[in-house]
Amino acid sequence: MSAVLIQGGTVVNADREFKADVLCVDGQIVAVGTGLDAPAGATKLDASGQYVLPGGIDPHTHMQLPFMGTVTMDDFYSGTAAAMAGGTTTIIDFVIPNPQQPLMEAYQTWRGWAEKAASDYSFHVAITWWDERVKRDMGTLVQEEGVNSFKHFMAYKNAIMCDDETLVNSFRRCLELGAMPTVHAENGELVFLLQQEMKNLGVLGPEGHPLSRPPAVEGEAAQRAIAIANVLNVPIYVVHVSCEEAASAIARARAAGQRVYGEVLAGHLVVDDSVYRHADFATAAAHVMSPPFREKTHQEALWRGLQSGSLHTTATDHCTFCAEQKAAGRFDFSKIPNGTGGVEERMQVLWEAGVNTGRFTRSEFVAITSANAAKLFNLYPRKGCVAVGADADLVLWDPAATRTLSVKTQHSQGDYNIFEGRTVTGAPSHTLSQGKLVFANGDLRAERGAGRYIKRPAFTGTTGQGSHFESLARKAKLAVPTAVVR
Repeated sequence: MSAVLIQGGTVVNADREFKADVLCVDGQIVAVGTGLDAPAGATKLDASGQYVLPGGIDPHTHMQLPFMGTVTMDDFYSGTAAAMAGGTTTIIDFVIPNPQQPLMEAYQTWRGWAEKAASDYSFHVAITWWDERVKRDMGTLVQEEGVNSFKHFMAYKNAIMCDDETLVNSFRRCLELGAMPTVHAENGELVFLLQQEMKNLGVLGPEGHPLSRPPAVEGEAAQRAIAIANVLNVPIYVVHVSCEEAASAIARARAAGQRVYGEVLAGHLVVDDSVYRHADFATAAAHVMSPPFREKTHQEALWRGLQSGSLHTTATDHCTFCAEQKAAGRFDFSKIPNGTGGVEERMQVLWEAGVNTGRFTRSEFVAITSANAAKLFNLYPRKGCVAVGADADLVLWDPAATRTLSVKTQHSQGDYNIFEGRTVTGAPSHTLSQGKLVFANGDLRAERGAGRYIKRPAFTGTTGQGSHFESLARKAKLAVPTAVVR
């Protein structure tokens, strides 16, 4: 038996905070209360003056991703190890099949790569093409493999972009299966056109990247995906919302009663588009990701969305490429591999910019860094809360700890940090994964292969969200439109 007793801290969940000890035995939380006794041989941690939080969940990462002719620097071991150093104990990564590649084949490939993960992990699976084989494989993934979300890229023309026909077919299949469709909302046709126009004008450097992907192309795609989901009566999750136009589309739909959920990246909340005009190519290229960083005015819209509840989760889109890889686009910005890091820094940046500024309460911080993602993707209450029966994925958070974020101190294999030089107050002192101490006062103890693949059940009648899917399925089946002839 392995046991850890955390004493004297303040437990913070999404609904409340309270003083309590937390006892973990064999990877689970077995008691939460005051004056708990430790079993013989238990490790004791003094959490006096600290908060005990559920481990962070990053619902959007790309470890070991083959993309744009190269592969990300962080694999599933280095990426999850870095995550745990920052208090994140679960990631949901993406299986991205090539066009015409069977979904199950791609899924098995990613499962093999992920066997080295240090933390728990799960997968979304991207739909990059459509026929009856894709439809069949979606069923297998949901019913046998515990995948309950599917990704749709509305960008990257001539590569992995979904057309509207594929969106419609896949969204309907998601409804049948009780799975959540997610979208990368950018109008790929417009992006392709604008990229060519920028290059025809001689704009070849990284500054052309945001010019070719203005907020309007994201707003249009978000609105289109939301409209399709509304017609088909299926909930939808919009990843990495970066601009006011997309955030407003989500807010309008939610105000009308539609089930739409939005995700925000930590980077989009604090980094602006001036980085693309940096005189040094490597620095500017290091920030190339899609959607791009925006003008500062958009940041406030994202903060308001999180505060008001129209945006729900925070992620990183962790996808690290080094300077040598980014240099493939030195003379053509459209060839710069898209991606930045942040899986280690996310929670610290959000605490500093959110909690310390008064934008969020501590409970709201827990909601946007773990609990909401756990609920939306059917991991709750196994993940996302400090409660008896939950996995012992915990963070001892020191609100007085000060860190200066830097590539020099990060655990990621990337050679740039988009939060470079940012000083934050509030950081993890200890991280527990499966009840094991994996980070302690700067000492990272990540174990290769210790992570588990976490199945996420389909949304059936076992949860409120499942009831929603069932009711929509009945509605879709029964409410057959009657033709009107005039």
